[in-house]
Amino acid sequence: MSRPHLPVKLLEDGALPYHRTGKHRRVRFADLMQFKTQRDQDSELAMSELAAQAQELGMGY
Repeated sequence: MSRPHLPVKLLEDGALPYHRTGKHRRVRFADLMQFKTQRDQDSELAMSELAAQAQELGMGY
């Protein structure tokens, strides 16, 4: 998968709002930062859940 493929897929899937200027896609900085903040929060939540599961299973983490 090429590097541009993933960001374009996020845009086309509607995960990140954008508008077109000619052939180029433009993303507002505020929208990008909101997307990053949400992604970071989701990642932190997932890591917390994994850590809790590891504790419950006695995996030594």
